[in-house]
Amino acid sequence: MSDDRVSLKEAAEEAGVTPDTLRRWAKSGVIPGANGAKSWSRPAIAHARLVARLRERGHSLKDIRDAAKDGRLAYGYLEDLFPESRGTMTVEDVARETGLQEALVERIWTGLGFARSELDKLTEEDLQATRYIASVIDAGFPLVAFLQLVRVYGQAISRIADAEVRLFHLYVHEPLMRDGVPGLEISDEMENLARDLLPLASPIMDYVHQRYLQHFVEQDMVGHMEVDLDESEQLGRVRVAIAFADLAGYTRFTEEAGEEEAFSTVERFIDAVTDTLPDDARVVKTIGDEVMLVGQDVQALADWAVGFQRLYRERPMARIGVHVGVVLYRDGDYFGREVNLAARVVARARGGEVIVTDEVMEQIKTSEYLRFENIGEVKLKGFDHPTALCRARIGDEED
Repeated sequence: MSDDRVSLKEAAEEAGVTPDTLRRWAKSGVIPGANGAKSWSRPAIAHARLVARLRERGHSLKDIRDAAKDGRLAYGYLEDLFPESRGTMTVEDVARETGLQEALVERIWTGLGFARSELDKLTEEDLQATRYIASVIDAGFPLVAFLQLVRVYGQAISRIADAEVRLFHLYVHEPLMRDGVPGLEISDEMENLARDLLPLASPIMDYVHQRYLQHFVEQDMVGHMEVDLDESEQLGRVRVAIAFADLAGYTRFTEEAGEEEAFSTVERFIDAVTDTLPDDARVVKTIGDEVMLVGQDVQALADWAVGFQRLYRERPMARIGVHVGVVLYRDGDYFGREVNLAARVVARARGGEVIVTDEVMEQIKTSEYLRFENIGEVKLKGFDHPTALCRARIGDEED
């Protein structure tokens, strides 16, 4: 742990309480190892800040003391590993230093998912990040696109951070508590492990980002070569193949098999989808047992769907709907009528089936081994006019 120690008065200021309150907390054992200390360590101050927050939420000192003893508050000692989260600068200060308008700084801040209330206590790290942002905008990157990118960064990285904390808790913190390790020992072990792992997170994420960036740049170039540009299409709209895949009868399966088994089934299903996708297709999002996919190559996505159904033999069986059209691209996701239609198409499929729209048939026209059976025009929920659908299967399959 850090040797950087401060006085009781300074520790109280950082914790946001009076020195008398902090002294009383230490004496009562609420802050382990701090009773009688003439100077305060960084981990003890971090724990004091946590105690202050818990007191504000109405927790008693006894409950907090018991939680600390059991090791349930060990995360409090990790706060010292992160940059200071409470600064002295305001949004006006940051705007003046970076040359950005205050309203734009605020929009970027909230777009990242940060609380608006923190804009009056910004730190040096916040200022430096905003300088980077200002450089991107000054370089000429379109603002409308950058604001979308900011939201994608915030959503993706918040999900990463949430997963890191939850997995650390489930596989490190909880096992230590179950083994009866004393609270302070848990704190020491968690801090040492976190101190070793945290510096590795950014290089790993940077490596993954670079690999994916290279992949999608290549796919974008291929897409420009193979897709005819439609001058009537508006900026922000792209033509893509869309597929939705889910598990038929999943709700009933959950009731019969239980949540744990149902969740494991969904994990295996999503892994199977991800591991078999064609190169230009990707998973956009998952919602429960449903997976949304997009790609540039309609033929490849249809071939994948039919091939997947032949290989995936688990219960409940998968069902897939494929469509192609012009969609609205925003914040890393796809929206619009064509997306909604694709979602409705999969709902008309039975387990083991692949249903495609007439637009997919027009794009494919001929296939070496796929066979299409006309279903006819079907009224889909939420759409005024019927949609022509076909069932896709491998040509040598029997009816």
